Amino acid sequence: FLIVLIFVYFVLAAQYESFIIPLAVVLSLPVGVFGSFLLLQIMGLQNDIYAQIGLIMLVGLLGKNAVLIVEFAVQKHHEGLSILDAAIEGSKVRFRPILMTSFAFIAGLIPLMVATGAGAIGNRTLGSAALGGMLFGTIFGVIIVPGLYFIFGSMAEGRKLINVEEDNSLSQVFVEQMHNFS
Repeated sequence: FLIVLIFVYFVLAAQYESFIIPLAVVLSLPVGVFGSFLLLQIMGLQNDIYAQIGLIMLVGLLGKNAVLIVEFAVQKHHEGLSILDAAIEGSKVRFRPILMTSFAFIAGLIPLMVATGAGAIGNRTLGSAALGGMLFGTIFGVIIVPGLYFIFGSMAEGRKLINVEEDNSLSQVFVEQMHNFS
């Protein structure tokens, strides 16, 4: 599970070209994990391999929801909005798509939670772990992620990975030179 989180962090660090901004995504995940364990406890189910598979799936889906908000907020910040306004705009614009996909996924897990017959405990455990985490992570994530982006975006503002980093990429400079040449 820790390897999954580290992998997600490094992929996001490369995507955002920052070691600080991905923390907004990674630190939003514990809410979903708490919801997962809470529903497992309420239903009297064990933390077994099925629950662990549900948690790994949960990291991907809740991470996707957080990335939707953070990615849009980063784009809006680069367009000139303040970090606070970009966080608010990102959460407003991505609210409906996040709710639609999350609740569709939750509705799809209900048959697993009420499974009967052979293998029912495994299905219930997997469904409960994913449903509880997705429900908590979605409800609280749309509030927590913009706040985390504001905190970590404020910390990262003005910092670059490399001190002498150029604002334009090498390929962008090449395209501009070719455009000026012709």
